[in-house]
Amino acid sequence: MKIDRVVLRRISLPLVRPFRTSLGVEYERPALLVHVTTSDSEGWGECVAGADAGYSSEYLEGAEDVLARHLVPPLLAAGNVTAQSVAPMLAGVKGHRMAKAALETAVLDAELRSYGMSFATSLGAVAERVPSGVSVGIMDSVPELLDTVGGYLDAGYRRVKLKIEPGWDVEPVRAVRERFGEDLSLQVDANGAYALGDARHLARLDGFGLLLIEQPLDEEDLLGHAELARRLRTPMCLDESIVSARSAAAAITLGACRIVNIKPGRVGGYLEARRIHDVCAAHGVPVWCGGMLETGLGRAGNLALAALPNCTLPGDVSASRRYYETDLTEPFTLVDGYLPVPSGPGLGVTPIPSVLAEVTTAVRELGTSAGRRVL
Repeated sequence: MKIDRVVLRRISLPLVRPFRTSLGVEYERPALLVHVTTSDSEGWGECVAGADAGYSSEYLEGAEDVLARHLVPPLLAAGNVTAQSVAPMLAGVKGHRMAKAALETAVLDAELRSYGMSFATSLGAVAERVPSGVSVGIMDSVPELLDTVGGYLDAGYRRVKLKIEPGWDVEPVRAVRERFGEDLSLQVDANGAYALGDARHLARLDGFGLLLIEQPLDEEDLLGHAELARRLRTPMCLDESIVSARSAAAAITLGACRIVNIKPGRVGGYLEARRIHDVCAAHGVPVWCGGMLETGLGRAGNLALAALPNCTLPGDVSASRRYYETDLTEPFTLVDGYLPVPSGPGLGVTPIPSVLAEVTTAVRELGTSAGRRVL
């Protein structure tokens, strides 16, 4: 394909309710959309970078800047671009996986739309629907947590993940397990809030029959995770530590994890996410698809990934109304605890024009109208 134009569009969607983790509280979801136009197709990608650098070294304004200055120009200058060629073309730019993922996704969406193939078919999905899990943030009280979890279970969610941090871990988990019983598929996520010295305390979670404990230590501490995995019975799952197929292989070899959470927007895109899936499958390590408060655009791609054969655990790909009163695309609705995998060309969804116009805060066009910025 010859790419004619790339539009970087900043949006902001209010969350249904504040979402608190060990890293802070989010009240709205700012996002950067990448819209690619070719002579006969178009594609969309969503950058998952946050408003600040608290979760990752990447952040929204930085992602927009590196896209405009360093990532988009080579693609506009190229005579022919395919999704497979994007990563090699951008290899000279170190890091910036979230920005690269958004651009590659938009190119892949446009390419697949041009010949009528879905993301699911392209990635190798084996299911038409996937079980949906829900991530529950840190609450002000245990009773509030129990009411919230109960509401999600009534809605049909198949698995519950509790965010934890020091001071909010054992007792909330105990309360949820006691209220909802041993049959509840339950796991916890620390977002790197603990240190190896907390191993004895974290071992208290072993008594609650958890599916896994996700990313308890810093993302760079693979050796610490390996040691912690030896001290706990609960399976160790890595998230932020897994940034590529290579890092996944290293973590598995070190014994740092028995399960992997794949977030396509954080690992450089769906093509690398598929490679991580395959590496884990080859080592007998199950994976699941995580979420980063994506709009319907990111959710559509994540559902395609979640339908791959080694995604054997319910992911964090929740219904649209879990986070947004009005989603950017047609909403994804939970049916008997499952979400449908889009089957239309490309992502299978596009932004609703009226919603897109309402939530857009800035537009930057590169290519046909290079450099123009509309507020």
